[in-house]
Amino acid sequence: MPGVRHLVSIRDLTDDDLYSVVAQGARFAAGGYGEPLAGRVVGTYFVKTSTRTRSAFTVAALRLGARVVAYGPHDLQTNTGESSVDTGRVLAGMLDALVARTAADPTEMRDWSRQDRMAVVNAMSAEEHPTQALADLTTLLRRFGRIEHLRLLYVGEANNTATALALALTRFPGVELELRTPAGYGLPADILADATAQAGQRGARIVERHHMDDLPDDLDAIYTTRWQTTGTSKPDPDWRRHFAPFQVHQGLWRGSPHAVFLHDLPAHRGEEVTAEVLDGPASIAFQQAENKLYSAMAVLDWCLAPTTGPRP
Repeated sequence: MPGVRHLVSIRDLTDDDLYSVVAQGARFAAGGYGEPLAGRVVGTYFVKTSTRTRSAFTVAALRLGARVVAYGPHDLQTNTGESSVDTGRVLAGMLDALVARTAADPTEMRDWSRQDRMAVVNAMSAEEHPTQALADLTTLLRRFGRIEHLRLLYVGEANNTATALALALTRFPGVELELRTPAGYGLPADILADATAQAGQRGARIVERHHMDDLPDDLDAIYTTRWQTTGTSKPDPDWRRHFAPFQVHQGLWRGSPHAVFLHDLPAHRGEEVTAEVLDGPASIAFQQAENKLYSAMAVLDWCLAPTTGPRP
């Protein structure tokens, strides 16, 4: 019997896998999914705070028929020196999946995934937030009925959310993704290079600029995230001055009156986005948050699909 699948990075998904998970999330939103994970046990390990992602994966597992074991930041013996490889081997003998948020290097998650009995899902690491990107794509699919040929503007720091979004969106033909980021806070060079290469192969386009002049018109969506990413700090004490021009406000809709507004939440009104936008008619940020549940259901379904039924 083939083993489980791991989702530590968007790169772990083939194009077909990516399309399938996003489409499955939209189908789960329509209901009627039964309990395909009955008899399974899903562990959730959250070192950093989480409202949406932790709730989404917990509820997703329960709705699909699985049971949940929750671990906090001080619960595992990694705190006393046990290796991450050993921890992964032990948990794999008991759990069917482990959903983890560390806000750290993803190496630890890769260590946990060195087995084929327990699926490992990255619920956020320092470098990438793949399940957020899947929720974002599910949101776009539900809103527009497609992802191909959409035009998106991402504004603000190119953090782990932006990294995952760039790696995911550039898989879809005709997509145009423009990032406007403060100088020094753009995508990592290797991510931008990989996303650009992907876009070239699939007929998409990605551009990053470090100013807010000459914004594109006729956008389908404008996206931002909070300026202070969970679990990180900025070395420049004057960083807010550099971020101020990148606030999302109503003026950005002049050339794109029909664009929707996306935000991965939590939001700080008056910083990265004005209240007028976040709480206004263009905003689908809270529908986007709800879609994290349906996307989490799709992720767990995909990760555990190679095996059927409870463990013997």
